Amino acid sequence: MATVTVEEHAAWTSARYRAVTAPTGNLALIDTRWGADDPNAALAGQPETVTATLLRNREGLPGVRLWDSESPAIRNFERIDAFAYDPAWVLEARWTDAPDQKPFAHLRDEGRTRDLPVPGDLHLTLAGRDYTLSAFDDDGDLLLVFGDPTNGSQTYGGGRFLIVERVSDELVRLDFNRAFVPPCGFSEHYNCPLPPPQNRLAVPVEAGEKLPIFKAGFEH
Repeated sequence: MATVTVEEHAAWTSARYRAVTAPTGNLALIDTRWGADDPNAALAGQPETVTATLLRNREGLPGVRLWDSESPAIRNFERIDAFAYDPAWVLEARWTDAPDQKPFAHLRDEGRTRDLPVPGDLHLTLAGRDYTLSAFDDDGDLLLVFGDPTNGSQTYGGGRFLIVERVSDELVRLDFNRAFVPPCGFSEHYNCPLPPPQNRLAVPVEAGEKLPIFKAGFEH
């Protein structure tokens, strides 16, 4: 099975740091205003470091997001704590087509669920247990939202994300070293999907990102 080198993983880690601290990165999001449709109006009274972008949710509702390139979160951010790279956590799973909509609860939806497009099932055997995982289509990426016993102690409590790599028509690769903290772990203004029951692994996944680390005294 092909794995990345330690140097390649270090490059991925550096890219993650640049992404979350970018002017429109996860740490820069300071507000999401659903129902608004005028980014210029949303900028009224904001400092020059703030930019606005328009978005729509899957139901077509417009919204405006405000990003601050000098947000308190960016200014107080130090790093993303992570497990050491472990090639044993590069796994393969069998893929079967199963175009469907499956329910995912979201962090700020008070227990309600949304149907997200799941183009296929991932059949993974881990520590002698068989799982059928659901990864949804996230603007062209196959995104696995998973939970495991490290959540809330070593890692982000709401679970973690992982981009699934298609190897062939019948095979995918899951490099859990690249499991990452979801956007809502960096800003409360995101509303992230939570791991559905079928995506909750019984084995502690001691690989990938753990938590964002901020300067002492910063309330995040």
